[in-house]
Amino acid sequence: MNNHSEAWSLVKDLHLPRPAIFWTDFLLSALAGWTGFALVLLTKPFSAGMWLGFLVATCALYRGLCFVHEISHMRRSHLRGFETIWNALIGVPLLMPSFVYVGVHSSHHSLASYGTDQDPEYLRFASSHWMTIVFAAHSVLIPVALLLRFLVVSPAGLLSARFHGWLVVHASSLSMNPSYRRENSAPLAASIRRWEFVILLAWLAAVMSLWRYGFGWKALATWCAISACVSLCNALRTLGAHHYESTGAPLDRAGQFLDSIDTPGAVWTALWAPVGLRYHALHHYFPGIPYHNLGIAYRRLVSSLPAESAYRERTSPSLPASLSRLYRAGKTACSQEPSVQPGVQPPLRSSGN
Repeated sequence: MNNHSEAWSLVKDLHLPRPAIFWTDFLLSALAGWTGFALVLLTKPFSAGMWLGFLVATCALYRGLCFVHEISHMRRSHLRGFETIWNALIGVPLLMPSFVYVGVHSSHHSLASYGTDQDPEYLRFASSHWMTIVFAAHSVLIPVALLLRFLVVSPAGLLSARFHGWLVVHASSLSMNPSYRRENSAPLAASIRRWEFVILLAWLAAVMSLWRYGFGWKALATWCAISACVSLCNALRTLGAHHYESTGAPLDRAGQFLDSIDTPGAVWTALWAPVGLRYHALHHYFPGIPYHNLGIAYRRLVSSLPAESAYRERTSPSLPASLSRLYRAGKTACSQEPSVQPGVQPPLRSSGN
């Protein structure tokens, strides 16, 4: 996008969140998700009712989970109590408390760290198609890692301050970058410790109740299956959100925009990229716009900016198209020598912070 001030003038009135939309959307998502989960438990295995419940639970809980992205960007004064209720209905039951994302995601938007080793949400997938395959495949194992992290390892961290400090740095972030290390602090460690204790108590109570009524193993298997599907959906969405062509140097706002993708798509796009995540390039250019206004902002920009505007080039027709492009880029990179010819610039570069 060539003129930030011009684009800003078109969307400057779209930065305030509407609490009624947030609360209604989120609460309905949580209600639908756990209703679907209950339907799976109460119906015969592999029956039509079970599959309906599974589909509803996966889509609705995925949507509810994605609200953590909005939480990471919003001012707490705009939606008081939202993060706490989100944790109670989604974060704790899915073993994805908000602390694994809030305070971490900001590094993905930082001008100093986007696309670098300190970006928790970035890997150079365009450099190898094998990275793309492995990332997508491993995502279905994340629920197992979460069970180990919060139900097996957490008690040891609660007993040992030194080990807990290690957990904060190495195992308390929703990060796909193995080089990323979270900065520890006393307030952060204390907050994480409190939520770990809440998770242990809540899960202990839930497990005891479900086992008492004969749903123990079925509930655990259902949780793992739904969580794996949610994780896979999120992994594929993540792969379709950027071009992943950064050379490792910091990128300015325009550079982040050029490395990102919008997929406005059809109605079904909101299933795999819910809560405004389909407008990822726009979000990186104007990260303060709440999800319910991103579609309005996108349409304003597309209709008002010149035909030659770089913004139009950031749009992908579909997720399969984005994934195919990324896979081909990685395969091409693997087949070529990793050298850069003299005088040839890398795909993206920063113009300064």
